[in-house]
Amino acid sequence: MTTARRITRHRRVRAARKPAIGVLAAAGVAVGAWYATAGAATTTPNLAPTSTTVTLAAKFPYLSAGYNNTREWTRTTTAVAPNGTLRVAWPAADGVHVTPLTAAGKRSGADTVVKGTKEVGGLVAHNDGFALLTRVADTNKWKETAAAVVRYTNGRQTFRTKLTGTASHDTAPLLDGQLTWNGSKYGAYFVVHGAGGFADGHFGDKLSYVSAKGAKLSGGWSWGCSHNEGIALHAETTGAFTSLCFDDWRSGLFVSTGIGAPDTAPVVQREQCWAGYCGGTFPSRTGDLVKSATGRYATAFASRGAASAKKNPADTSGRGWTVKPRTGTHQVAVAFMKNRNSAPGKAVYLTSAAGTENTNVHVAPYGKDRLLVSWESMKGAKCASGTCTGTFTGTHLRLVDWNGKAQSADKVVNARITGDIAVLRDGTLTWAYAPVTPTYAKPLTGASPTTTTLKVARLKP
Repeated sequence: MTTARRITRHRRVRAARKPAIGVLAAAGVAVGAWYATAGAATTTPNLAPTSTTVTLAAKFPYLSAGYNNTREWTRTTTAVAPNGTLRVAWPAADGVHVTPLTAAGKRSGADTVVKGTKEVGGLVAHNDGFALLTRVADTNKWKETAAAVVRYTNGRQTFRTKLTGTASHDTAPLLDGQLTWNGSKYGAYFVVHGAGGFADGHFGDKLSYVSAKGAKLSGGWSWGCSHNEGIALHAETTGAFTSLCFDDWRSGLFVSTGIGAPDTAPVVQREQCWAGYCGGTFPSRTGDLVKSATGRYATAFASRGAASAKKNPADTSGRGWTVKPRTGTHQVAVAFMKNRNSAPGKAVYLTSAAGTENTNVHVAPYGKDRLLVSWESMKGAKCASGTCTGTFTGTHLRLVDWNGKAQSADKVVNARITGDIAVLRDGTLTWAYAPVTPTYAKPLTGASPTTTTLKVARLKP
């Protein structure tokens, strides 16, 4: 059983959580990779997305305050059903809205408003409806919400299954989650807050499986990476679903394996991962995990690298690590795993400019053998406590192969990527985004601005 950690508040607080005593000590062992920079492009594919406009039935608050109130996109999730139709989930004051779209990205009906819900934690589209990972009201010692999977069929709710509660000694004050489906069961991966038991008051993560009819299934885990600063999940036809987590205790990105993850999980990348430092590595703390036809995996993230890493002598549990970052700004990194249980080789870095901050990093499959990597950049970055402000300089798209080598030059586009990307049967990538130009000049204070339209982008390989 994992030893419970010190009690702290979790993310999205105005002041960054302070590291343990000794965590700032310089470390002496060089680890990981640095600047395996991709080569020059040999082709010039068309990386200009097209888009349609969808009018919304309510106001969508499109920004969220991350660590140190850094500006982050409020997540929108786009999912494709087997018949090619689309669903887009986005939060509003009256609950999470799920908007039905045609394969071409045009509205095909009225929104389904999932009342009494907060946060889009993940979405699965079905021909007859959808399943949503979200948060619902609950009764517990912290007066916090519970995680739940909600299924709608032909416009009606068919089940609402809570995944946290009194019996399991946990709550979900936020999800930072993912929901996936393998054709017979759902996998829901999300952040939990201990409410009793060995982990009372601490933050970890939970992986739950739910049947097509809403029944809780065996497998997964009740407590994993602690604290979890970022989640990625890929559904598998058989066996456990593949998952990644950014863990602040062991400090880095790991293949997550449940209760033993901080001790036994393969290391994808060492990073300085205290709250406010590692919290922006995956956009809105939810990442992409792409599987190739040969069974390899790719993920992309914003990274400061590791100049050194060693166990933290001030942590008497023996599980804490101290990582000294290599750069002050985040660069775009892509990591590859040969299978679901192994650590990767050296990460490939696609950017290297020291004064440029890179954020909101995504990766998606592009055709049969390439990957689309996207990110936002800001020049003149001023960084403190692991977060940066600066002048927005564009949304970048680049193609790489499965070794990280560039297959195109960077393309700067107007289509933002503010959430999950759906892959249509013909390989077309599609996603919904708020049609506004980002600003990272100062932190977000007060309420988020709102929009009553979304753009639905399409990019066909």
